[in-house]
Amino acid sequence: MVSQVCISCGREYSVDEIVYSCRKCGDILEIRYDYALIRERLGKSDWKSLPLSVWRYKDFMPIHNLLNVVSLNEGGTKLHHCRRLGKALGIKNLYVKNEGENPTGSFKDRGMTVGVTKAVELGTKIVACASTGNTSASLAAYAAKAGLSCVILIPSGGVAFGKLAQAIIYGAKVIQIRGNFDQALQMVLKLSEEHREIYLLNSINPYRLEGQKTIAFEICEQMNMTPPDRVIVPVGNAGNISAIWKGFTEFNKTGLIEKLPKMTGIQAEGAAPIARAIKNGKDTITPVEKPETVASAIRIGAPVSWKKALTAIKVSGGTAETVTDREILEAQKILARYEGLFVEPASASSIAGLKKLVENGEVGKDEVVVCVTTGHGLKDPDIVVKMFEKPYEVDAEISAIEKLLGCASKDIIA
Repeated sequence: MVSQVCISCGREYSVDEIVYSCRKCGDILEIRYDYALIRERLGKSDWKSLPLSVWRYKDFMPIHNLLNVVSLNEGGTKLHHCRRLGKALGIKNLYVKNEGENPTGSFKDRGMTVGVTKAVELGTKIVACASTGNTSASLAAYAAKAGLSCVILIPSGGVAFGKLAQAIIYGAKVIQIRGNFDQALQMVLKLSEEHREIYLLNSINPYRLEGQKTIAFEICEQMNMTPPDRVIVPVGNAGNISAIWKGFTEFNKTGLIEKLPKMTGIQAEGAAPIARAIKNGKDTITPVEKPETVASAIRIGAPVSWKKALTAIKVSGGTAETVTDREILEAQKILARYEGLFVEPASASSIAGLKKLVENGEVGKDEVVVCVTTGHGLKDPDIVVKMFEKPYEVDAEISAIEKLLGCASKDIIA
């Protein structure tokens, strides 16, 4: 049995009912399963013979008919053992789960393959979201694949052109509002509630998180069913850290793994309501009215899934930390230069957070740590061009290049 369940009052709704929040208490929903039935199903399933991908885990998905699946071959991202970076940070076993390897360049594809598939099952013709970038790119791509119309609301300013270009080329109707992300989300939620033909696919929709939880499943399999000691995740709207924790707990409930990792959330200093709640021992967050950070993907002041995120962090014995924009950009640089992995600034916050947590003794040097990097660096190339070294300019003569290399050799080696 599968149902949508309110995380506060426990009221249940059918998986075929379009509902974005509990009609009794107003809180958000999650998808719950009968795990005894899943254990039984796994014993008869061919899942282990399928490629590493989101739909390898079809037995954990709330989809009636797999013929409805809308896929761009998402998931199956690499788990990179980062030995050089780990040594530089003072940690022995560091891994990076690089979600920028997904079809549109971010982890959002995992959620959209399930969310858009559910939209098709429900018979909707229009899908919509509010976005700071990656959600819009992903939804637009999967809507195009499914032949659905797509409406996207973006905040004024701060959306990286790499992401905006994707939404435009996939054919979405992009509407920029004079306001921030939180205002855009409230508007698109109201729009979808008043016009039932429009299906909302922000992470308030619990089907999105069902796809994103497969990050945890893949980490388990890539580590021979021995989860790491800690998983570090950038946190914006807080759906991803919640989804990853759900994935680990589901593998645990079905007997596939025995231990659970500590979930650790990293937020930018200018948009850190969850991290501050954890640091202050609070059970609720205080929204940030005007969030500011260079990491546009996590520039969110009122995260929808904050309650799920606080639960994941606290129950797992994890923690949360804030990082400055300077620390984020430095982490983006060292990940690229030590490991050849180019990620967008928000992704690098997990590396920046790890560095800070190791330095203050919160993370032990012998811990096995997985940092999740959520999006490819080409999503936001303007930051690199603006903030890092500029190209050398010389005359078109070999002697000029030789002279430059001779003068700059130490810099090049460094």
